[in-house]
Amino acid sequence: MPTPPPTGPLVTRDTLTAQLRDLGVRPGESLLVHSSLSSLGWVNGGPVTVVRALLDALGPDGTLVVPTQSGDLSDPALWQAPPVPEEWWETIRATMPAYDPLTTPSRGVGVIPEAVRSWPGALRSAHPQTSFAAVGARAAEIVTGHATDCRLGEHSPLAKLERLGARVLLLGAGYDSCTGFHLAEYRIPSPRVVVGRPGPRGWETVTEVSITSERFDELGYDFERDRPVVRGRVGAAGARLFPLADAVAYAERWLSVHRSREEECRHPMV
Repeated sequence: MPTPPPTGPLVTRDTLTAQLRDLGVRPGESLLVHSSLSSLGWVNGGPVTVVRALLDALGPDGTLVVPTQSGDLSDPALWQAPPVPEEWWETIRATMPAYDPLTTPSRGVGVIPEAVRSWPGALRSAHPQTSFAAVGARAAEIVTGHATDCRLGEHSPLAKLERLGARVLLLGAGYDSCTGFHLAEYRIPSPRVVVGRPGPRGWETVTEVSITSERFDELGYDFERDRPVVRGRVGAAGARLFPLADAVAYAERWLSVHRSREEECRHPMV
């Protein structure tokens, strides 16, 4: 059978830039973007076009930030998609390459963040599993100092972005991908877990706050109902724009009521 033609819409750098500006993206701001390329339509130039349009909308004084997570740098005993045989685990742990911010690819966050990660002048934070990459005027300020035992908490780029008054853009992505909600998990009672990963001197373990996106879709629904969220379309994608600080503050209250983990804290996993 012949390949069906694309359904569109046809999306270009200029149309994306104009729609981002119409949505309210402002020159000079710091913007944390969670994205889905496939949701936008037929993008002429793919993820590179999307990055160029975002940078156009932000202007030379703005800063684009994306998650560049590498969750595959983790204990193979926990892998589920797909799992690997138990007899492989020790060899995998012994030979897994350590995190390198210049070369370790992102995984599970889409092709747009990977384009940002490899963008000329991009900077990337130091956490081996939950890094962020940034391009623009405040990139160094945002990504520097990401503690390697603080995935998404007070010593991560999320807290820096909050202090800078950054906003979040969900570009065809749902609230389940909103990393800002995880910052709230660090500010309420949350259990701690032992996390295994490759390090510069071999396999290492660190104790971390346990994070989960469970019920983030419900949290996002209530947040959007109760707080000002700009909604619109960019290409074919639904888009949402809101202050990161608003999302974190709302999540702190919501999670404490609707998804309390205090019982887990009383019976820690470490």
